[in-house]
Amino acid sequence: MYKLIGSPKTRAFRVMWMLHELGEAFELDPTPPRDPKLAAINPSLKVPVLQDGSDYVIDSVAICQYLADKHGRLTFKAGTIDRAHQDSFTQFAVDDVESCIWVAAKHTFALPEEYRVPDVKRACQFDFDRAMKSLSARLGDKQFVMGDTFTVPDLLLGHTIGWAASMKWTPPDGNVADYVARVRARPAFAAATAQRDALK
Repeated sequence: MYKLIGSPKTRAFRVMWMLHELGEAFELDPTPPRDPKLAAINPSLKVPVLQDGSDYVIDSVAICQYLADKHGRLTFKAGTIDRAHQDSFTQFAVDDVESCIWVAAKHTFALPEEYRVPDVKRACQFDFDRAMKSLSARLGDKQFVMGDTFTVPDLLLGHTIGWAASMKWTPPDGNVADYVARVRARPAFAAATAQRDALK
């Protein structure tokens, strides 16, 4: 059985969602970020961490893709053109969408107060809005980013764009808003949400 280390209020939620999509049992250890006990596993003291047997995998994106590859679901095969397109969307989710949200979050609560620059959040929202326009164009009328197949970047985008709501940023009405609602209506998302909320 897998062990997932990390508070579900963090990016560990993505891995919970992934494990529910796969129907894999797991033990949840809701350790928060920066807990000293993480040092032996991840010197940056970040979560999530996935324990698989005696090995550990860090970083939510790496964990989700590892699980998809291992179980042969929610992914295209490595070395195929479809996988290259899928990976492009994964990088887009991290580089174009998540980065601006995380920078804004750091300047809201994560950084020590003396290092926060509140004005940077305007630029971050500009980047987010630009990313939503790009996603709209790339998505078109497809159900998921790779067509009819739900894959890792859909999970990442569904989580990350939902996270943007905490900054009061939302995609405009249209295909992206419909896409996010569709992705977050999946039973595995509901199961992960219920598991997270049960810990409150």
